[in-house]
Amino acid sequence: MKKGKRVPLTEEENKNSLDIDKKSTEDMLRIINNEDKIVANAVEGEIPKVARVVNLMVDAIREGGRLLYIGSGTSGRLGVLDAVELPVTFGVDSSIVKAILAGGKDAMFVAKEGAEDSKLEGRNAVINEKVNRNDVVVGITASGNTPYVSGALEQAQMAGSKTVAITCNPSAKLSNLVDVHISPRVGPEVIAGSTRMKSASAQKMILNMISTASMIRLGKVYGNLMVDVKPHNQKLIDRAKRIIAIIGNTDLEEADSYFKKAKGDTKVAIIMLKTHKNYREAKSLLEQANGMVRDAIKLSNSSVES
Repeated sequence: MKKGKRVPLTEEENKNSLDIDKKSTEDMLRIINNEDKIVANAVEGEIPKVARVVNLMVDAIREGGRLLYIGSGTSGRLGVLDAVELPVTFGVDSSIVKAILAGGKDAMFVAKEGAEDSKLEGRNAVINEKVNRNDVVVGITASGNTPYVSGALEQAQMAGSKTVAITCNPSAKLSNLVDVHISPRVGPEVIAGSTRMKSASAQKMILNMISTASMIRLGKVYGNLMVDVKPHNQKLIDRAKRIIAIIGNTDLEEADSYFKKAKGDTKVAIIMLKTHKNYREAKSLLEQANGMVRDAIKLSNSSVES
């Protein structure tokens, strides 16, 4: 292409895959795999910024605020995936972490690429969610130049909320609209502009890091176990009992007994088992500890010592 207006990094040609269409299937896959290896290292370089976002998110939720993901296309769908997994995995209320996708819910299954071109629609999405100064709004866009996301972040900024952008273009136009711009330099895609590849992988990794670390900080995890799991089906009931057994250093039979005594509340069951308190006492300890199991157990121990 002749020199002219600079295209975003995510739209450039990748010199490592110029003749990929001439390669054997296995060689094609090796090119893709070699490019994918770049992603984790690029994300690693953004960890300090990711940590800032985790802190913003934890503070917001503790103060009664929300996390709102907003995006279009593949980037927006990744936000939806992260948001819908958190209630069942970590027991967080679905109203606290939400995702808005340009084009609405139908765009999750059928591409509506034109939906990303309206700044006004992005603004309206934020207005409709009644975003305020207690919230954190995260715009997800590979190029960083999507009008829908820019409009949303502009409106969020006006509302006084904390704003974040997750892009794969360090020179993205919307960097001046956010408190934190996370932008791993993954380079051009194997197929130019196909940001469902390296860019999407990087964004998914970052979303995983933000939400998981935030949930840990909020007491949804004890050790590396998801103690706030909501046992809504048999698989999750079995998982909850295993967690109780592991933390309580007991067998599944006793774990089942405490699970029932705790009325299906995994955290309360753990506290009952570890402190020998009854249901009411264990629940009170958990409330005093703001949902932190480890702190609740410490509270019980300190009361015994005193």
